This record gives sequence, structure tokens and C-alpha cells, in this order.
Amino acid sequence: MNRLRKNLITLIITVITLNVSAQDKGSVSDLIKEGVQLNDQGKYADAIAKYNEALKLDPDNAQANYEMAFTLVSSDKGNDGIPYVEKAIEKSNSPQLKAACYDMLGSIYDNDHKTQKAIEAYKNGIQVNPKYQRLYYNLGLTYFRNKQFAEAEVNAIEAIKLDPKHGSSLRMYALVTFHQNKRVNALMGFCSFLLLNPQGPQAAEAFGNIQHILQGGVLKDGSGKNTIILSPKGNQENETMNLAISMAALTGKNKKLTGMDLLEFELKGIFSIAGETSEKKTDKDFYNRFFTDYFYKLAKSDNMPAFTRLVSLSANKDENTKWMSEHDDQVKALDHWLATTERSF
Repeated sequence: MNRLRKNLITLIITVITLNVSAQDKGSVSDLIKEGVQLNDQGKYADAIAKYNEALKLDPDNAQANYEMAFTLVSSDKGNDGIPYVEKAIEKSNSPQLKAACYDMLGSIYDNDHKTQKAIEAYKNGIQVNPKYQRLYYNLGLTYFRNKQFAEAEVNAIEAIKLDPKHGSSLRMYALVTFHQNKRVNALMGFCSFLLLNPQGPQAAEAFGNIQHILQGGVLKDGSGKNTIILSPKGNQENETMNLAISMAALTGKNKKLTGMDLLEFELKGIFSIAGETSEKKTDKDFYNRFFTDYFYKLAKSDNMPAFTRLVSLSANKDENTKWMSEHDDQVKALDHWLATTERSF
């Protein structure tokens, strides 16, 4: 009888322990959820308090550690978040969460100007989850800031492959190729960005860079005459494409074209020359497949007038908006072309 009573008491204690454990787990989840809501409202101190409560109940909870680090970063206390994000990496079994942790860790180091540590963190994240797009994007940005433009280009390409409509990755590709004097690559990168983001400060900057590329294609000698310089030391194809910009700009001006007519003529000419060059290749790289082949198709279509108005919308808003309202059929035709024309890698 005593033995039966002892077993019954043990069973009751076990059930109570299990219930308390389940309640604790539920409480941790609820506390994390409350903390996230407070963080989203900008109430960082209150969010941190919730995460501290959650971590008292479950110190090894990867999500609680991650959210704590995220809120500390949001409140400009990134270095304080490092132990939490490292704990989250250690305790998490989720490749997605681990990748997000490495992405955050890289950003903390990058903001603190610890470039090599940031690069290492992003690369570790890519090893854990090669499909996590933002790791490539942020790694590319770190290389860009460190003036490692070729490395930045490689990672911009990987980011674009994972998300072809990520405007920031397209913009980064344009900037890093621009810095390598790959003017046509940059031109097509900026055009791709503007197809997704035709208005706003970054759109104005992108269009300004397009204008700079087009104007920079024509050099002047000491007497002020137009001259074209082809560097024998440079990549021959790259120099040939830069020459195409010069020729398009010169020809357009010789035809007395101005404004949108000149821009359309220049873009169509450059896209066509780049596309014809790409057609002759048997082994195409990402730039040829994703950019030149795509814009060559555009140049051969009837959509160049509407395209030109769209990419220059930030610079000539009133004029281009008026044109678009008066040429609604052309705008719709461009929209249809963009929606149905695939871009390959």
C-alpha cells in the first residue's frame, strides 16, 4: 500500500513538472512575441526587458537570443548584441536562423569598421545557407566600401541570381562595375534598377549616373575636340563596349538629336552593339545572358520610346508623365513586354 502511494505521488509530481515545463515554453514563446511587437513599435528598452524574461526561463533559446541581438542593433548597441547572436548561432538547428544570425553579425562588424570580421561572418553564413540572398548582398556592400570592386561584383551577381528583382543588388552591380570602368555593364545595371524603381532619390542618382556614363563616353583632347581613346592595356571587349558609348553619343549629336530623342538613340545603339557582340559568343557569362541579351531584345522591339521615358522619369517627371498619359498604348505595351520577357542567368 505504501509502495502504491509512493508511486502515485511520484506520478503526480511528474505530471506537474511536465505541465510547468509546457507553461514555461509557452511563456517563452509569448514573451518573444511581445518583445518583437515592442521592438516594431520602437520601444527597445521594453522589448529588451521581455527578452530578458524569456532568457531567464530558457537561456539557450536561439530565437530569444537572436531577437535580443536584433533589438540591441536597432537601438545602436550592436556590440552588446554580439554575445547573444553568437549564442543563437551555437544553439540553433535552423539553417535559415543561423544565416540570419551571421548576416546580423556581419552587419555589426561592418558598422564598427571591422571589415575582415564582417567578411568572415558573411562567408560563414553562406556556408550554412547558400540560398540566403542578403548574405551575398551585404558581403558585396562590404567589399564595395573596402574598394574591392571585383569581389563586390561577384557577390552582386550571386545576389541577383537569387532575387533578380532585388533593386538594391542591381544598383550595387551597376556601381561596382562603374568603378571598374565597365561602362556598358553599369549602364545596363542602372537601367535594370530604374525599371523597378523609376522614382525617388536613388532613381535620380541612377539616372544621373547614366547621363555621366553617356557623357563620359566622349573624351576631349587639349584643343577641345572630341577624341576616342582605346587603351591597349585594358580588356579588349570592355574597351570595345566603352567605344560603343562614344560612337552612339557622337552619332546622336551629329544627327542633331536632343532630349529624349537623343537618349533613346544612344540607349538603342548601345544595346544593339552589345547584343550583336553577345550573339557571336558560344560561352556566355552572366552579364551576356542577363543584361546584354535582355536589352538587345528590348532594342529590337517597339518599346524603346516608353522605356526611355520610364528610366528618365525622375529627371523629367512633368514632361514624361505627360508623354505617358498621351501614349497609354505604348506604356501598356512596355508593361506587357516586361511582364512576359524572361531574363536568363
